[in-house]
Amino acid sequence: MVTAIKMFDLAVLIYIANYILVPKFLYRKKYLLFAFIFISMVGVSSIIKMQILGRLTHTPQLINWTTDFKIRLYDNIIPHFFLVIAGVAVKLIADYFRMQKRLVEIAKEKAETELNFLKSQINPHFLFNSLNSVYFLIDKNNTEARQALHKFSDMLRYQLYEVKGEEISIEKEIGYLKDYIGLQKLRTENISVQFNVDEGMKSFRIEPLLLIPLVENSFKHLSHFINGKKNEIQIDLSRQNGEMNFQVRNTTEGKQVHEFSNNGGIGLNNVKRRLQLLYPEKHQLIISETKGWFDVQLKIKLN
Repeated sequence: MVTAIKMFDLAVLIYIANYILVPKFLYRKKYLLFAFIFISMVGVSSIIKMQILGRLTHTPQLINWTTDFKIRLYDNIIPHFFLVIAGVAVKLIADYFRMQKRLVEIAKEKAETELNFLKSQINPHFLFNSLNSVYFLIDKNNTEARQALHKFSDMLRYQLYEVKGEEISIEKEIGYLKDYIGLQKLRTENISVQFNVDEGMKSFRIEPLLLIPLVENSFKHLSHFINGKKNEIQIDLSRQNGEMNFQVRNTTEGKQVHEFSNNGGIGLNNVKRRLQLLYPEKHQLIISETKGWFDVQLKIKLN
């Protein structure tokens, strides 16, 4: 019974230290607060444990430990303290190796992205020259076609020259989304698209091409209502309390959650993987479908 109580007490302390104190205080660089709470926790726990053991074993010295403070300190509190410290050390070492593994995965992912990017750059100058030639072939009165080609050219330039595997300004990412939405609106009839951007969406950087697959998904699985009923897409982008909130909603005719989860395609699977690698424990992706609306919400804690 005595051994079981000691083991239970030690296990509880190690659990609290590793899964509450370390992530909430130590990893957030609140060292003094961590040390104070940790020492207080071990001290109080040791006193309570001695009280319980004293009554179970009928040892008055453990109950009235103030009379032999030094003995109680060296026999109970200090060993208890170092045992819990050892448990915390194991956690820190495990987290360190886990973080190193994650960094290796991120480096590998970025290397693969750069390789794919280089493969896609098959004579981009020739491509842009061809687009310019097509642009001037279009009749000047056909402003809609010229604007569409101009948007497409801007999107291509962004992908080829702006995106280089590094974080990019949110303003450029928003411009890319607007060009994509503009092209989609040209090719889709009976559609209403609202793109609301909060005033706080500026002066910070995010990973490039992270938001576009979610917008693509909304157009891909958009409802096909007729007889005057609108097919709607609502996109909201805001920043609050150091967190970027991106929400994409579209009208649907059902089964979209299942398709998103199981047959989302390379783009959506890539988003989930990139979020895990680039924003570990700093993002939240929520997918839901209610009352004819499909809803995707992405929250990212900004540095």
